[in-house]
Amino acid sequence: MSSLQLSSQHWAALDTTTTTLSFSSSPLQQKKKMEGSHSQVSKGHPYVPRDLHLPGYVPCFLSVSNILSIYVFSSLLIVALVWIFSGRLKKTKVDRVLMCWWVFTGLTHMIIGGYYVFSPEFFKDKSGFYMAEVWKEYSKADSRYAGRNAVVVTFESLTAVLVGPPCLLAVYAIATGKTYSYILQFAISLGQLYGSAFYYITAILEGDNFSVNSFYYYAYYIGANASWIVIPSMVGIRCWGKICEAFRIQGGQTKKPKVR
Repeated sequence: MSSLQLSSQHWAALDTTTTTLSFSSSPLQQKKKMEGSHSQVSKGHPYVPRDLHLPGYVPCFLSVSNILSIYVFSSLLIVALVWIFSGRLKKTKVDRVLMCWWVFTGLTHMIIGGYYVFSPEFFKDKSGFYMAEVWKEYSKADSRYAGRNAVVVTFESLTAVLVGPPCLLAVYAIATGKTYSYILQFAISLGQLYGSAFYYITAILEGDNFSVNSFYYYAYYIGANASWIVIPSMVGIRCWGKICEAFRIQGGQTKKPKVR
Protein backbone atom coordinates (compact mmCIF):
# COMPACT_ATOMS: atom_id res chain seq x y z
CA MET A 1 0.00 0.00 0.00
CA SER A 2 2.77 2.40 0.94
CA SER A 3 4.51 1.74 -2.37
CA LEU A 4 1.30 2.36 -4.26
CA GLN A 5 0.70 5.59 -2.37
CA LEU A 6 4.28 6.70 -3.07
CA SER A 7 3.87 5.89 -6.73
CA SER A 8 0.62 7.82 -6.99
CA GLN A 9 2.17 10.78 -5.19
CA HIS A 10 5.12 10.61 -7.58
CA TRP A 11 2.87 10.71 -10.66
CA ALA A 12 0.81 13.51 -9.16
CA ALA A 13 3.97 15.54 -8.65
CA LEU A 14 5.00 14.90 -12.24
CA ASP A 15 1.56 15.99 -13.46
CA THR A 16 1.82 19.17 -11.41
CA THR A 17 5.29 19.91 -12.79
CA THR A 18 4.14 19.27 -16.36
CA THR A 19 1.13 21.51 -15.87
CA THR A 20 3.34 24.24 -14.44
CA LEU A 21 5.76 23.96 -17.35
CA SER A 22 2.95 24.03 -19.86
CA PHE A 23 1.51 27.17 -18.31
CA SER A 24 4.93 28.80 -18.11
CA SER A 25 5.65 28.07 -21.77
CA SER A 26 2.18 28.95 -23.04
CA PRO A 27 2.96 32.69 -23.62
CA LEU A 28 5.95 31.74 -25.78
CA GLN A 29 3.89 29.21 -27.69
CA GLN A 30 1.10 31.71 -28.15
CA LYS A 31 3.60 34.28 -29.43
CA LYS A 32 4.98 31.80 -31.94
CA LYS A 33 1.47 30.92 -33.08
CA MET A 34 0.60 34.58 -33.47
CA GLU A 35 3.78 35.22 -35.45
CA GLY A 36 3.06 32.20 -37.62
CA SER A 37 -0.51 33.26 -38.33
CA HIS A 38 0.64 36.84 -38.95
CA SER A 39 3.22 35.57 -41.43
CA GLN A 40 0.63 33.47 -43.23
CA VAL A 41 -1.72 36.44 -43.55
CA SER A 42 0.94 38.88 -44.75
CA LYS A 43 2.46 36.44 -47.23
CA GLY A 44 -0.83 35.11 -48.57
CA HIS A 45 -0.78 37.36 -51.63
CA PRO A 46 0.47 36.97 -55.21
CA TYR A 47 2.79 39.97 -55.24
CA VAL A 48 6.56 40.29 -55.44
CA PRO A 49 8.51 40.30 -53.19
CA ARG A 50 6.83 37.46 -51.35
CA ASP A 51 7.63 38.91 -47.94
CA LEU A 52 5.69 42.10 -48.74
CA HIS A 53 3.67 42.89 -45.62
CA LEU A 54 -0.04 43.04 -46.58
CA PRO A 55 -2.08 41.91 -43.55
CA GLY A 56 -5.70 41.15 -44.34
CA TYR A 57 -5.18 40.80 -48.08
CA VAL A 58 -8.30 39.69 -49.97
CA PRO A 59 -7.90 38.18 -53.47
CA CYS A 60 -9.66 39.65 -56.50
CA PHE A 61 -13.32 38.80 -56.92
CA LEU A 62 -13.43 39.75 -60.60
CA SER A 63 -11.54 37.89 -63.29
CA VAL A 64 -8.91 39.59 -65.42
CA SER A 65 -11.23 39.53 -68.44
CA ASN A 66 -14.02 41.21 -66.47
CA ILE A 67 -11.73 43.94 -65.13
CA LEU A 68 -10.29 44.72 -68.55
CA SER A 69 -13.62 44.52 -70.40
CA ILE A 70 -15.26 46.99 -68.01
CA TYR A 71 -12.32 49.38 -68.35
CA VAL A 72 -12.23 49.15 -72.15
CA PHE A 73 -16.01 49.46 -72.53
CA SER A 74 -16.29 52.49 -70.24
CA SER A 75 -13.32 54.17 -71.94
CA LEU A 76 -14.74 53.60 -75.42
CA LEU A 77 -18.13 54.90 -74.29
CA ILE A 78 -16.61 58.15 -73.02
CA VAL A 79 -14.47 58.55 -76.14
CA ALA A 80 -17.50 57.93 -78.37
CA LEU A 81 -19.57 60.55 -76.56
CA VAL A 82 -16.79 63.14 -76.85
CA TRP A 83 -16.30 62.28 -80.52
CA ILE A 84 -20.01 62.79 -81.24
CA PHE A 85 -20.10 66.03 -79.26
CA SER A 86 -16.97 67.42 -80.94
CA GLY A 87 -18.47 66.68 -84.36
CA ARG A 88 -21.13 69.29 -83.72
CA LEU A 89 -18.48 71.93 -83.09
CA LYS A 90 -17.06 71.59 -86.60
CA LYS A 91 -13.56 70.86 -85.32
CA THR A 92 -10.83 69.16 -87.33
CA LYS A 93 -10.31 65.44 -86.87
CA VAL A 94 -7.03 66.10 -85.08
CA ASP A 95 -8.72 68.39 -82.58
CA ARG A 96 -11.51 65.87 -82.06
CA VAL A 97 -9.01 63.10 -81.39
CA LEU A 98 -7.16 65.34 -78.95
CA MET A 99 -10.39 66.13 -77.12
CA CYS A 100 -11.03 62.40 -76.75
CA TRP A 101 -7.51 61.85 -75.47
CA TRP A 102 -7.64 64.63 -72.91
CA VAL A 103 -10.99 63.47 -71.53
CA PHE A 104 -9.75 59.88 -71.29
CA THR A 105 -6.45 60.69 -69.62
CA GLY A 106 -7.94 63.35 -67.35
CA LEU A 107 -10.64 61.06 -65.98
CA THR A 108 -8.11 58.25 -65.62
CA HIS A 109 -5.85 60.43 -63.48
CA MET A 110 -8.66 61.85 -61.38
CA ILE A 111 -10.90 58.81 -60.86
CA ILE A 112 -8.64 55.77 -60.92
CA GLY A 113 -5.54 57.53 -59.62
CA GLY A 114 -7.54 59.54 -57.12
CA TYR A 115 -9.15 56.40 -55.70
CA TYR A 116 -5.74 54.88 -55.11
CA VAL A 117 -4.48 57.95 -53.27
CA PHE A 118 -7.41 57.97 -50.84
CA SER A 119 -7.72 54.17 -50.42
CA PRO A 120 -4.55 52.96 -48.70
CA GLU A 121 -6.08 49.58 -47.80
CA PHE A 122 -7.71 48.72 -51.13
CA PHE A 123 -6.14 45.24 -50.95
CA LYS A 124 -8.45 44.45 -47.99
CA ASP A 125 -11.64 45.21 -49.91
CA LYS A 126 -14.18 42.39 -49.58
CA SER A 127 -17.05 43.97 -51.51
CA GLY A 128 -15.61 43.47 -55.00
CA PHE A 129 -15.61 47.22 -55.64
CA TYR A 130 -14.32 47.77 -59.15
CA MET A 131 -11.65 50.38 -58.34
CA ALA A 132 -10.16 48.16 -55.66
CA GLU A 133 -10.15 45.26 -58.11
CA VAL A 134 -8.30 47.37 -60.67
CA TRP A 135 -5.49 48.17 -58.25
CA LYS A 136 -5.29 44.62 -56.93
CA GLU A 137 -4.81 43.48 -60.51
CA TYR A 138 -2.36 46.20 -61.53
CA SER A 139 -0.28 45.62 -58.40
CA LYS A 140 0.68 42.28 -59.92
CA ALA A 141 2.67 44.32 -62.43
CA ASP A 142 3.99 46.82 -59.88
CA SER A 143 3.72 45.73 -56.26
CA ARG A 144 4.83 49.18 -55.12
CA TYR A 145 1.17 50.13 -55.37
CA ALA A 146 0.01 47.43 -52.99
CA GLY A 147 2.84 48.25 -50.60
CA ARG A 148 2.02 51.99 -50.66
CA ASN A 149 5.50 52.92 -51.81
CA ALA A 150 6.13 56.62 -51.16
CA VAL A 151 7.21 57.17 -54.76
CA VAL A 152 4.00 55.90 -56.38
CA VAL A 153 1.77 57.55 -53.77
CA THR A 154 3.45 60.88 -54.51
CA PHE A 155 3.29 60.25 -58.25
CA GLU A 156 -0.42 59.40 -58.26
CA SER A 157 -1.25 62.27 -55.91
CA LEU A 158 0.43 64.84 -58.13
CA THR A 159 -1.08 63.52 -61.35
CA ALA A 160 -4.57 63.32 -59.84
CA VAL A 161 -4.44 66.93 -58.64
CA LEU A 162 -2.06 68.76 -60.99
CA VAL A 163 -2.56 66.86 -64.26
CA GLY A 164 -6.14 65.54 -64.20
CA PRO A 165 -8.07 68.86 -64.00
CA PRO A 166 -5.86 70.64 -66.59
CA CYS A 167 -6.62 67.79 -69.01
CA LEU A 168 -10.32 68.60 -68.80
CA LEU A 169 -9.48 72.29 -69.15
CA ALA A 170 -7.64 71.40 -72.37
CA VAL A 171 -10.85 69.87 -73.73
CA TYR A 172 -12.67 73.12 -73.03
CA ALA A 173 -9.85 75.15 -74.58
CA ILE A 174 -9.93 73.12 -77.80
CA ALA A 175 -13.72 73.17 -77.98
CA THR A 176 -13.93 76.95 -77.57
CA GLY A 177 -10.77 77.83 -79.51
CA LYS A 178 -8.97 79.52 -76.62
CA THR A 179 -5.64 81.15 -77.37
CA TYR A 180 -3.92 79.26 -74.55
CA SER A 181 -4.94 75.87 -75.94
CA TYR A 182 -1.55 74.88 -77.39
CA ILE A 183 0.45 76.21 -74.45
CA LEU A 184 -1.76 74.29 -72.02
CA GLN A 185 -1.54 71.06 -74.01
CA PHE A 186 2.22 71.43 -74.29
CA ALA A 187 2.58 71.96 -70.54
CA ILE A 188 0.40 68.95 -69.68
CA SER A 189 2.30 66.75 -72.13
CA LEU A 190 5.61 67.76 -70.55
CA GLY A 191 4.15 66.96 -67.14
CA GLN A 192 3.04 63.51 -68.28
CA LEU A 193 6.43 62.76 -69.83
CA TYR A 194 8.18 63.90 -66.67
CA GLY A 195 5.85 61.72 -64.59
CA SER A 196 6.50 58.68 -66.78
CA ALA A 197 10.26 59.20 -66.53
CA PHE A 198 9.98 59.64 -62.76
CA TYR A 199 7.90 56.46 -62.51
CA TYR A 200 10.28 54.22 -64.46
CA ILE A 201 13.58 55.66 -63.24
CA THR A 202 12.63 55.24 -59.59
CA ALA A 203 11.60 51.64 -60.29
CA ILE A 204 14.99 50.95 -61.89
CA LEU A 205 16.81 52.52 -58.95
CA GLU A 206 14.84 50.28 -56.57
CA GLY A 207 15.70 47.11 -58.48
CA ASP A 208 12.87 46.93 -61.03
CA ASN A 209 11.63 43.67 -59.55
CA PHE A 210 7.98 44.30 -58.75
CA SER A 211 6.11 42.17 -61.32
CA VAL A 212 4.71 38.70 -60.74
CA ASN A 213 5.89 37.46 -64.13
CA SER A 214 6.94 38.67 -67.58
CA PHE A 215 3.34 38.87 -68.82
CA TYR A 216 2.36 41.47 -66.24
CA TYR A 217 5.65 43.26 -66.73
CA TYR A 218 5.26 43.76 -70.47
CA ALA A 219 1.45 43.90 -70.74
CA TYR A 220 0.69 46.21 -67.81
CA TYR A 221 3.89 47.81 -66.60
CA ILE A 222 5.27 48.57 -70.08
CA GLY A 223 2.35 48.27 -72.51
CA ALA A 224 -0.42 49.97 -70.54
CA ASN A 225 1.80 52.90 -69.59
CA ALA A 226 3.31 53.35 -73.05
CA SER A 227 0.36 55.54 -74.07
CA TRP A 228 1.51 58.19 -71.58
CA ILE A 229 4.87 58.33 -73.34
CA VAL A 230 3.99 58.04 -77.02
CA ILE A 231 0.90 60.28 -77.14
CA PRO A 232 2.25 63.13 -74.97
CA SER A 233 5.39 63.13 -77.11
CA MET A 234 3.34 63.50 -80.29
CA VAL A 235 1.07 66.14 -78.77
CA GLY A 236 4.04 68.08 -77.39
CA ILE A 237 5.80 68.15 -80.76
CA ARG A 238 2.63 69.30 -82.51
CA CYS A 239 1.94 72.05 -79.97
CA TRP A 240 5.55 73.22 -80.10
CA GLY A 241 5.25 73.61 -83.86
CA LYS A 242 1.96 75.51 -83.53
CA ILE A 243 3.41 77.86 -80.92
CA CYS A 244 6.51 78.57 -83.02
CA GLU A 245 4.35 79.16 -86.09
CA ALA A 246 2.20 81.64 -84.18
CA PHE A 247 5.27 83.58 -83.08
CA ARG A 248 6.62 83.64 -86.64
CA ILE A 249 3.34 85.01 -87.95
CA GLN A 250 3.19 87.58 -85.18
CA GLY A 251 6.79 88.58 -85.84
CA GLY A 252 6.10 89.03 -89.54
CA GLN A 253 3.08 91.22 -88.87
CA THR A 254 4.82 93.47 -86.36
CA LYS A 255 8.03 93.82 -88.35
CA LYS A 256 8.40 97.42 -89.49
CA PRO A 257 9.39 98.06 -93.12
CA LYS A 258 12.74 99.69 -93.65
CA VAL A 259 12.61 103.38 -94.61
CA ARG A 260 14.86 104.22 -97.55
